[in-house]
Amino acid sequence: MRRRTFLQATGAIIGGLYVTGCNSVIVGQNKLPFKISLAQWSLHRRLFGEQEPKMDNLEFAAATRGYGIDAVEYVNQFFKDKAQDKNYLAEMKKRQTDNGITAVLIMCDGEGHLGDPDGNKRKKAVENHYKWLEAAKYLGCHSIRVNAHSEGSYDEQLKLAADGLYQLTDYARQFGLNVIVENHGGLSSNGQWLSSVMKKVNLPNCGTLPDFGNFHEYDRYKGIAELMPFAKGVSAKSHDFDDEGNEIHTDFYRAIKIVLDAGYNGYIDVEYEGSKLSEDDGIIATKKLLERVRNQFIQA
Repeated sequence: MRRRTFLQATGAIIGGLYVTGCNSVIVGQNKLPFKISLAQWSLHRRLFGEQEPKMDNLEFAAATRGYGIDAVEYVNQFFKDKAQDKNYLAEMKKRQTDNGITAVLIMCDGEGHLGDPDGNKRKKAVENHYKWLEAAKYLGCHSIRVNAHSEGSYDEQLKLAADGLYQLTDYARQFGLNVIVENHGGLSSNGQWLSSVMKKVNLPNCGTLPDFGNFHEYDRYKGIAELMPFAKGVSAKSHDFDDEGNEIHTDFYRAIKIVLDAGYNGYIDVEYEGSKLSEDDGIIATKKLLERVRNQFIQA
């Protein structure tokens, strides 16, 4: 889908929307109950060069604006060797500014296991994330998203993951940044376990990023409710849609009601991961669904 098509598809939606430079988004006199960002993973096939038209990481900010979205959630995999490249990060920041884009967070993968049973490996995993904290601070993010992978029994993994997270989150305080954990496989997809990890870490800048679609065998609505007290981000994972534009695996209205009832009013990201629609069409479909649900809460 070309840029003109993006604008035609989203123009009717964003017409009349006033986006402030603060944390409020206003339509008329009504403050919106949440804001919408774009998770970079939604375009992973194009960014990995697996789908045409291919996309470079530096093009992401402009593409996001093309969808009528003004906030991004980066994924470190798409600029993995650039975390400490000041010139590259400066260009990323310039493109954010040029397109009126807010950087929300960096999703960090592939830096080791924060709950590794080997103390030296766990420490190394913690230190591997330092560069991403520095990059996130420079780009204007409020958080980095990490994983809480570990090994051993339920209680052993809880203790190990909490230890690694505490070390990293304590270090992140000097940057004024949060370290947030997504339910992303293993015990992290168990809402009770991950909420227990949060309680054990017990630092104000350690939180969660509930993902609608990553609970696997665990009840997703129960999991969202368990993670929301600690949430500093929310991911509206989508895969497939029915003829009325509803996501068929997650009841977005029900999920977002849980989110809002917890008092959350920050960003909810568009994270399309399906295969039946193109990445462009999946992003637009998810954004439209989020806006429709948001309007239902405004009018309620």
